[in-house]
Amino acid sequence: MMMPLTMAPVGQASKIQRVGGNDETKRFLANLGFVVGSEVTVISAIGGNVIVNIKDSRVAINQDMARHIMVA
Repeated sequence: MMMPLTMAPVGQASKIQRVGGNDETKRFLANLGFVVGSEVTVISAIGGNVIVNIKDSRVAINQDMARHIMVA
């Protein structure tokens, strides 16, 4: 079942299914490693903002960006 990254359970690895938004948003997220097929794990979520592990990096993204990333 696909859901936005903001809804992903903390500590559970998910696979990125789709990255939405305009071209600039997609490019920004791709540069951080958020590409289809990548595995992402939410470390913490505070007020919709999430800190994730992706490609051996820890990245913080705000709620608006996280909403564009669909995981399963």
